[in-house]
Amino acid sequence: MAKKILTEHINVPGIETFDVYRKQGGYTAVEKAIKTMTPEEVVEEAKKSGVRGRGGAGFPMGMKWGFLAKPEGVPRYLVCNADESEPGTFKDHHLMKSIPHLLIEGMIISSYALGANKSFIYVRGELMYVIRILEKAIEEAKAQGFLGKNILGSGYDLELIVQPGGGAYICGEETALLESLEGKRGNPRNKPPFPAVKGLYQSPTVVNNVESIANMSWIINNGGDAYAAIGIGRSTGTKLISASGHIEKPGVYEIELGVSVEEFLNSDEYCGGIRKGHHLKALVAGGSSVPILPAHLIMKTANGEDRLMSYESLSDGGFATGTMLGSGGFIVFDETACIVRNTWNFSRFYHHESCGQCSPCREGTGWMEKVLHRIEHGHGSMHDVDLLVDISKKIEGNTICPLGDAAAWPVASAIRHFRDEFVWHITNPHEATQPGAVYRGEMELA
Repeated sequence: MAKKILTEHINVPGIETFDVYRKQGGYTAVEKAIKTMTPEEVVEEAKKSGVRGRGGAGFPMGMKWGFLAKPEGVPRYLVCNADESEPGTFKDHHLMKSIPHLLIEGMIISSYALGANKSFIYVRGELMYVIRILEKAIEEAKAQGFLGKNILGSGYDLELIVQPGGGAYICGEETALLESLEGKRGNPRNKPPFPAVKGLYQSPTVVNNVESIANMSWIINNGGDAYAAIGIGRSTGTKLISASGHIEKPGVYEIELGVSVEEFLNSDEYCGGIRKGHHLKALVAGGSSVPILPAHLIMKTANGEDRLMSYESLSDGGFATGTMLGSGGFIVFDETACIVRNTWNFSRFYHHESCGQCSPCREGTGWMEKVLHRIEHGHGSMHDVDLLVDISKKIEGNTICPLGDAAAWPVASAIRHFRDEFVWHITNPHEATQPGAVYRGEMELA
């Protein structure tokens, strides 16, 4: 059985309540951190652990904490990014609704480490019932002396606020999130200055993902070195994966980083394999924004080695033959899936969610949606395939925030690996537009 750090107690009856969570060892890490460690020592344990941002970027959390400016007389803030709106990703939602005190405990430890006396959890606006669960957990923790004034008699004060988002995917980008938190329209900011210098209310701010912060209680109780011993290479610890699509057992799974893609996909402990009678055609490993890979490239790297569920292995070969772990949105497609229709669907999402601030994203996402729509509906031309590639290149790297890249990569990778399917839609429009029609030309299935 794989090591469980975040989900070890997630199925214990009543674990969402303070009393049951406490009986399972909850809040001992807060006691240890606040009573026996300095904030600098907590930061050092985070650095030792090597834990990386679990929201998609994969940047080392301890290093990010080390960048926080500490000017005299200026407040500092910790903001938890719980906006989770990436298609294919739902692991933060699962964690917050099932074991909310794990996040609250991590917020207390992390806020203490950063010297923040007011911290925020910014939750996707559609998840109001999760917001109520978190607010109840906060009240329970406060009633037991773990939040509020003079926590555990240490002299450390912390106010924790849950803020509903506005239902915008763009607010998953940290600076757009901060704008929204300040009551403004959620447009990303130009960087620099970075949030660590001028973030929320123009004060030093750290923005971390739910899963990243939730790891801190285990790291404090067991040590950063123990966490770093789990996983593989620079991909330390465990990772929550949101598995969906054409598999036997969709759901949220906690894996030790370094397990092979084949084992995760096919073992009964995890996804249980492709649905019976079908074969793997393609896979999106890290949420809708990362490049899609065909079956033969997701199982093996360009060098013929087993592809692993790790930051480094999935990206091996760059975007020519690799992808990204991203937010862990593991979307599986069998041979009945239409890659053109799926790509058009993703493009519709990114066009709708673009804030419109940058011309390449505002105009480019709209053009990609229109061109993909006409290919999917039998009105495409051969010129359209290269036009899509050209548009994606014009968007990538030319926007303030990564939403432009997130819109361009799925389109570019789909054409790179499945060009024949796009061509078939164009050269066989009558057949391609029939209900349930799928390209069944030559392709490597697994």
